[in-house]
Amino acid sequence: MQNVKNYLSENKDRFLNELIELLKIPSVSADPAFSQDVIDTAESVKLSLQEAGCDVVEIHETAGYPIVYGEKIINPDLPTVLVYGHYDVQPADPIDLWHSPPFEPVIKKTDTHPEGAIYARGACDDKGQMYMHVKALELMVKTGQLPCNVKFMIEGEEEVGSNNLGIYVAENKEKLSNDVILISDTGMIANDIPSITTGLRGLSYVEVEVTGPNRDLHSGLYGGAVANPINILAKMIASLHDDNNHITIPGFYDKVEELSTDERAAMAKAPFNLDSYKNALDIDSVYGEKGYTTNERNAIRPTLDVNGIWGGYIGEGAKTVIASKAYAKISMRLVPNQDWKEITELFKTHFEAIAPKGVTVKVKPHHGGQGYVTPIDTIAYQAASKAYETTFGKTPIPQRSGGSIPIVSLFEKELGSKTILMGFGLDSDAIHSPNEHFGVWNYFKGIETIPYFYQYFTEMSK
Repeated sequence: MQNVKNYLSENKDRFLNELIELLKIPSVSADPAFSQDVIDTAESVKLSLQEAGCDVVEIHETAGYPIVYGEKIINPDLPTVLVYGHYDVQPADPIDLWHSPPFEPVIKKTDTHPEGAIYARGACDDKGQMYMHVKALELMVKTGQLPCNVKFMIEGEEEVGSNNLGIYVAENKEKLSNDVILISDTGMIANDIPSITTGLRGLSYVEVEVTGPNRDLHSGLYGGAVANPINILAKMIASLHDDNNHITIPGFYDKVEELSTDERAAMAKAPFNLDSYKNALDIDSVYGEKGYTTNERNAIRPTLDVNGIWGGYIGEGAKTVIASKAYAKISMRLVPNQDWKEITELFKTHFEAIAPKGVTVKVKPHHGGQGYVTPIDTIAYQAASKAYETTFGKTPIPQRSGGSIPIVSLFEKELGSKTILMGFGLDSDAIHSPNEHFGVWNYFKGIETIPYFYQYFTEMSK
């Protein structure tokens, strides 16, 4: 693999510049104003795969944004790795909280990233991590070190629920057949503490609307006499947790798996400093479900959070008005065995039932997906662990993540394949937030590590 290392060293500047150019395209899938940019990004990914060495690269149209498929088949008798990633990004809002424009990438040195970090929307989630795999393929192809077959499936709707990916996978099972799926859309504990994500939470995302009077009303003439939808919505949302921050929806916890004392003790061995955690977020205390640690709350326990709430007048100055409507967007992170469709229905039934007289309530489901746990006794996991050991000099820690990649469970159902989650980002990289970034060191470390996974997986599969 020395040739691979030499090739990476000789092409670092180009690899970095290519990523920066990709990050300049505002591929925001949630906002139709950026639809052409999303399509342009698919074309850019197609070109990158061609230049990296794929023999077949295709853009597959869907009812939404296209899926980019690529493959390099060197011998049908060898194992096949399917790489999944996404080229769409989250909206950059609120723009005024960014220290630099979100689609004008800049590199800044920080205490966490002394070699610099790329600041841009999508830097870590997921353009930067997806592009590591493209460049890793180039390394292996150009140096004659590709040991097995590789396929790519890069979509443009992950940030809006991957609504068309399930259809595509079901209709292309033979094309997508593989021995293992490789994804880098997660993180690790720290640059000196590598980890492999072994569990993901599921997701149910809904929007609620509370309607009172048939128009906005003068708060002096009508205040106190009619239901105020904003007040009502605030009370309804507050009632969704009890004093112990336990979710109050009937049936919500019925299928939640309680980890054993031994399993919780094993989780607690992962390095974690509560004071550093609080300092990084500039908070004086943590908050969450009683009886669980911070790492348990954000990994093995389900949650319910308001992601946005609005209604009435929010402009400059004052306007004394009782709004006709109030809205909120709510997400529930779920643990394995909780079915997201069932949870969505439980939420809808409960939220409608607790609405007082004087208002009407609508619950609009958006998207969701199942949780996932991957075993650590498979050849694929062992190959990934050995790859990290080779480049980091340490055995990676298996760790459950609080995030969601809903399509992972779908892949196993449709393709019968296990997924390995080799993430190289950090929790502090501000994904989904202003000032998202990805360490330059992390980007190159990913490119360096991925080829070893291919090598060890192929060797162990014989």
